[in-house]
Amino acid sequence: MAGALMIELYYWTTPNGHKITLFLEETGVPYEIHPVNIGRGQQFAPEFLAISPNNRIPAIIDRAPKDGCAPISIFESGAILLYLAEKTGKFISTDLRKRVETLEWLFWQVGGLGPMAGQNHHFRNYAKEKIAYAIERYEKETNRLYGVLNKRLAERPYLAGDYSIADMASYPWIVSHANQGQNLDHFPHLKRWFEAIRSRPATIAAYEKAKEVNPGQPVQMDDEARKILFGQTARM
Repeated sequence: MAGALMIELYYWTTPNGHKITLFLEETGVPYEIHPVNIGRGQQFAPEFLAISPNNRIPAIIDRAPKDGCAPISIFESGAILLYLAEKTGKFISTDLRKRVETLEWLFWQVGGLGPMAGQNHHFRNYAKEKIAYAIERYEKETNRLYGVLNKRLAERPYLAGDYSIADMASYPWIVSHANQGQNLDHFPHLKRWFEAIRSRPATIAAYEKAKEVNPGQPVQMDDEARKILFGQTARM
């Protein structure tokens, strides 16, 4: 995969953004980061909306798709991971049953762990008004999901057996476990998995890249950022 630029990554230093740098660092696919500072509204730029109509990072442009035709753009982190896995033939099995397991846990993350942990972060750490019910609701649901992961990992090293895009999708959402009110010591199998991924050279490289892009990561949470991130409507 070495050589000319292949992937343009529109990225900010959030868990969903980290998923893609984890994959690209693992595979060595050439890529270039285009920072999209979501706390300053850069996700609403017309050129970004052209490839990410949901005004969310990450998004990519593949300048060398497998069909040899025009560049292709992809938005949504789960779709990007699946696309890149199929493009490279890495981190997703060709075995039917292992592939299904990988997809199950990938979709489990994008439909469950990410949204619930995200709401947990919002009400615990970002909301100016501390609503006890909301904090308890999402902290407990995050705890339940950690338990699901812990049980899954009791008898296998990674979510689908071998390290895969399912693990890359979930890991960044566990990094901030303390800010989610979770103690990894209560989840020994999850903790072992977490530490194994954290020590991978590609993981280290991906998070170092994040520090270069945004030294004050993840988001400058001032009043302007709050209005941009939490005040969006269809009209905006």
